[in-house]
Amino acid sequence: MPYGDAMTARTRSEERRAEIVRATLEVIAERGYRGASLAAVAERVGLTQQGLLHHFPTKEALLVAVLRERDQWDALPGTEWRAELLVALVEYNAMRPGIIQTFSALLGESVTEGHPARAFFTRRYTTVRAHMAEALRAEYGERLPSGLTPERAAPLLVAVMDGLQYQWLLDPESVDMPAAFRDFLTLLGED
Repeated sequence: MPYGDAMTARTRSEERRAEIVRATLEVIAERGYRGASLAAVAERVGLTQQGLLHHFPTKEALLVAVLRERDQWDALPGTEWRAELLVALVEYNAMRPGIIQTFSALLGESVTEGHPARAFFTRRYTTVRAHMAEALRAEYGERLPSGLTPERAAPLLVAVMDGLQYQWLLDPESVDMPAAFRDFLTLLGED
């Protein structure tokens, strides 16, 4: 196959994969994590289920691609700590329960050995903790008002964000995720 044809085929394949990821996001938003079947996604993009599996060999692989896309939207500046950006992210997450449910379900399953999303979440948390530590250091220096170092506080910040998501998914009427996160920020010394 000539080089130009190979590039065109690769570009078409990448575009098709992106279309599948977008369709998966739509199906998850409409039907939730459990209702997001491969058949529903394949139908949405005009493929057979076998055709979909050509691009994503398992449902887990497709959902990891969705999570990667989610992380692209949710990326926060590495060293430009601004509490209002984190609050805005928590508020945004409260408007998309299907995506948060998918993230949380896959996260929970990924703790088992051999799960296809385990490597994704391990890398993700390593990166997120490092970015949060950098952001905390930029705001507070080597010690937060509590005396913790940024490296010690970063996992706590991430744990609060993810833990609030679980509580909110289980009981959204009782857990106001954005308000609870704002309360947590007061513990860091934010107004």
